[in-house]
Amino acid sequence: MPDPSLPLRTPCNLKLFLLRTMAAVTSPETTPQPRVYFQTPPGTEEEVPQKQGRVTVKYDRKELRRRLNLEEWIVSQLMNLYDCEEDEVPELEIDVDELLDLPSDVERTIRVKMLLVDCYKPNDDFIAALLEKVRGMQKLNTPQKKGELTP
Repeated sequence: MPDPSLPLRTPCNLKLFLLRTMAAVTSPETTPQPRVYFQTPPGTEEEVPQKQGRVTVKYDRKELRRRLNLEEWIVSQLMNLYDCEEDEVPELEIDVDELLDLPSDVERTIRVKMLLVDCYKPNDDFIAALLEKVRGMQKLNTPQKKGELTP
């Protein structure tokens, strides 16, 4: 049974948590990058000094930062629309990748209005600003190992 004192991990919360975690890991203020150490198995004759190798994953840091900023902006706007604190905002799944998959702004607007069906405050300004921020963003793909070609 989940611990009631911990926040519920919904897809939206999980995505925000992952984005924040990736941004923290990839921020320039962090300490040295994680290292992988290769060791010779015990019992082998040849003693090779310990080698260091770097595990490098290619992230588009600029896009991650934009996505994190958008997620934070969405949360703050939802707090204003629903007149509540962050933990009281209704569970909404505003999936940026899903919005990017839709072919037109009209369909994106309809999708967001469906998600905000229980919001009684005017939300047209929020939707227009959201679509403006989403325009030009890229879908987040699974990170590629450095050197791999993207399809």
